[in-house]
Amino acid sequence: MLLNKIKSRLNFEFLHLLQLPRILKYKLLSNCKVAGRPHLLQPVQFVGKGKIIFDGNVTMGFFPSPYFFNGYTYIEARKKGALIKIGNGTCVNNNFVAISEHKSITIGENVLIGTFVEIYDSNFHGLEPERRNISSPEEASEVVVEANVFIGSNVRILKGVTIGRGSVIANGSIVTKSIPPGVVAGGNPAKVLKQL
Repeated sequence: MLLNKIKSRLNFEFLHLLQLPRILKYKLLSNCKVAGRPHLLQPVQFVGKGKIIFDGNVTMGFFPSPYFFNGYTYIEARKKGALIKIGNGTCVNNNFVAISEHKSITIGENVLIGTFVEIYDSNFHGLEPERRNISSPEEASEVVVEANVFIGSNVRILKGVTIGRGSVIANGSIVTKSIPPGVVAGGNPAKVLKQL
């Protein structure tokens, strides 16, 4: 038992050493104010003129899981005043993307996030041809993921959405409207499938 624990720990340290040059590279490419110290298992690029806050123990990246060695996480608080906040105990799997352009993205405590999850608080472009290069703060809305939510892989969460405490979002869902607490939701667009 003790030997297995020692082997496991050595394997983990070896994997961390392999990732370290990549983690340092993306730290050098980062240019955003970050408060808190997430535990980085996969490289993370922090970008923007806003603020990114890690509240407590947050883990970014997961092994063994797909894309651990050939991807990275991208977190951007694009404009001044944009905010991304991630709560204590949250674990984010590989290749996560969160972009707050004008408002905020808040992820609560003890949230589990799968691979290739994307969260956005803006459309980033107007719909009309003459407005396609314009992003208006009035068209952005905050995103809130409450505590103990489980988000499956390949999920997109769009502006103005709140996902209620303890809910589960199924793999591959596109969340365009708020989801109540304590449910399983899925689909495109995501809708409530059952109560937990």
